[in-house]
Amino acid sequence: MADEMVELAQRFINSYNVPGIPKVEVNGKTSWTVMYALTRALQHELGITTLSDSFGPTTLSTLQSRFGPQIDEMTRHGNVYRIVQSALYCKGYDGGGMEGTYNGRTAESVSDLKSDMGVGGAYPGSGLQPKVFKALLTMDPYVRVGTGTEQVRSIQQWLNGRYVNRREFFVCPCDGHFSRDVQKALVFAIQYEIGMSDDVANGRFGPGTQDGIRTQAVLGIGSADSSKQFVHLFQAAMRFNGWDVAFDGRYSGALVDTVTEFQRFAQLLPANGSADFRTWASLLVSTGDPARPGTACDCITEITAARGQALRSAGYTAVGRYLTNANVPNPRNKKIQPGELAAIVAGGLTVFPIYQTNGGDRDYFNAQQGARDALAALEAARGHGFLPGTTIYFSVDYDAVDEEVTSLVIPHFRALNARMAAYGSEYRVGVYAPRNICSRLAKAGLTVGSFVSDMSTGYSGNLGFPLPRDWCFDQIATITVGTGAGFIEIDKNVASGRDRGQNQFTPRGPDTALDVAFDPAQQGALTTELLHYIEDNGHDDWYRDRTPEECAAKILDMDPLITGLARSFRMRKALVQAVVFWEYQADFTDDGVDVLVAGYFLWKETYEAWEQNPVGEPPAPPPVWREDSSTGAAQIFGNTAILARNHCVGAGVIPGPSLDGNDWHVRRDIWKRLRDDDDYNVSTVALVHIHSAHRVGVTADRLRYSDADNVAVLARYNGTDPDAAQEYGRRARDLYNIFERYNAALRG
Repeated sequence: MADEMVELAQRFINSYNVPGIPKVEVNGKTSWTVMYALTRALQHELGITTLSDSFGPTTLSTLQSRFGPQIDEMTRHGNVYRIVQSALYCKGYDGGGMEGTYNGRTAESVSDLKSDMGVGGAYPGSGLQPKVFKALLTMDPYVRVGTGTEQVRSIQQWLNGRYVNRREFFVCPCDGHFSRDVQKALVFAIQYEIGMSDDVANGRFGPGTQDGIRTQAVLGIGSADSSKQFVHLFQAAMRFNGWDVAFDGRYSGALVDTVTEFQRFAQLLPANGSADFRTWASLLVSTGDPARPGTACDCITEITAARGQALRSAGYTAVGRYLTNANVPNPRNKKIQPGELAAIVAGGLTVFPIYQTNGGDRDYFNAQQGARDALAALEAARGHGFLPGTTIYFSVDYDAVDEEVTSLVIPHFRALNARMAAYGSEYRVGVYAPRNICSRLAKAGLTVGSFVSDMSTGYSGNLGFPLPRDWCFDQIATITVGTGAGFIEIDKNVASGRDRGQNQFTPRGPDTALDVAFDPAQQGALTTELLHYIEDNGHDDWYRDRTPEECAAKILDMDPLITGLARSFRMRKALVQAVVFWEYQADFTDDGVDVLVAGYFLWKETYEAWEQNPVGEPPAPPPVWREDSSTGAAQIFGNTAILARNHCVGAGVIPGPSLDGNDWHVRRDIWKRLRDDDDYNVSTVALVHIHSAHRVGVTADRLRYSDADNVAVLARYNGTDPDAAQEYGRRARDLYNIFERYNAALRG
């Protein structure tokens, strides 16, 4: 929503005709672009010739030398006042107008700002100190935002108030959220309490900080703060990582209990409830203490018998190995090798599979690639023989910022999950990624377990984020194990026990008879042949909603899905193509029948709501209604889909629970998905064919149906009327044969 005072600030920025101060859009919305422009304007007013977006040491020192310890009503510089007033408006405070004076309203807002930051005690009064000015020209919030908590916000304010006068400490956000800047502020605070000078403290968890914690900050029950604030800082670290503890500077029995719970969660064993170095480290840096033992590992090197023995002797019980090689020029041969799984199991180890082809490139992540990854990973896992229930960890091996998680990674995994479900996958989807990505995918319901890439300590997705609650493996260090033939370099992982890996495998050999992707160069020829068949046989009916050309285009647009269905369920893709091509033509009356079904379900919903709150007369049913209809791309009845899915679940073709067809809520949900989601609709075609084959007694290998088998299965798709179904089956068989000629030529 536009803010007229922010618009005024934007117009003030645009009043500069100075190289290096860009014009901004006057839209009344605060952004980093606006804050950067205000920073450049300030630098210009201070006489700095090289302007930049950064409010760095030069800007800070020049501001201090020019105006002293604070800007207030005694300062004489109208445009600097206007910059202050503009920034206050952008932060949501009353700037006091834009006339370029430090008036009472401006001064009151600066006081409110400092109070929100927690620095009112360190900086009393209404003057604007240089560090506060620096914080003002950021997008950092100083009020609680969204799901932020007041408990975390109070600690953020405490940190600012206690340490803001240290040279390298700058005001951190006070929004109630743990973040990269808050993490850095916490480490600075620890360094100051250790006794580091301003020339040494750097906000990094380096050797000096680690040694200081070991010698000064090991805490236990009865510890309490006095001149040093280590208990407060440890409690802050616990709260920032999502553990509810008091912030009172006392190491109580309740704190011991919660720390013990955290230690068990993070596998910091033995869990004794004390604030020892390993516990501090796990709260402050993503690797924790990388010297701590791990019982799992991952590697790009083949595990031979000698290497397996070396790993087992070193205490490892599970190893992560790659399902495929990377899809890049000259990839390293890092995938599971023939006979390797047997060697791993013989060595007393289990395996957890990783899927990565090019997960280190942001441009890799999109819905289309996620759909492709589903089939590739599924076929690779089946080929290696991983059993149902295995979690496959799909890699996101780059530092995706939060916006990219939203726009790229989540759509990728959403499509990946949808296709895995469409293919009846017996495998579960996990992720290998930094902490933020792991947690966000889990929250979205797109993964069941996280393999956390915590070695990348500087990643924005690790720094300032707690260990995901669903973590299975935590990658903390690259080391070497063994000697001679047993020598191997691995990434050491801590294991939570949520995924113990697999030690039984039932490989499926390669099947060259499976269908492959359609050749787009053949689209014209296929479309022409389909069109001739429709016209020559008098099927170009006037009541059809779509032309044969449109139907052919739909089939080829959905070819990746149809190919995956055929390969996953080991059937000819022409079985799916034939009925989708025919049904997608649609009857112009189909939409009208769908309206009647939608009206019925709407009535059921409103009647149910009335039953829960029976005020007035109950809703009357619609005068004309239907409980079901053939709908969507392949014209499938909701009840047909329910029966087909239940049969396939019972036959072990797909995983999942059976659906209760007597529950109208279930019928509604399935019918709506069939109507609105073409992928779901077309994926259901394969299940209907499998169910139809069972119903008509076709027991042959689905890849080797006879002509009579095809007619019988396709006829059953239309129903049970002897004449209509047989006519449908023969017509669909003809279409099947057209598609099959092209498919057979491609698979060789």
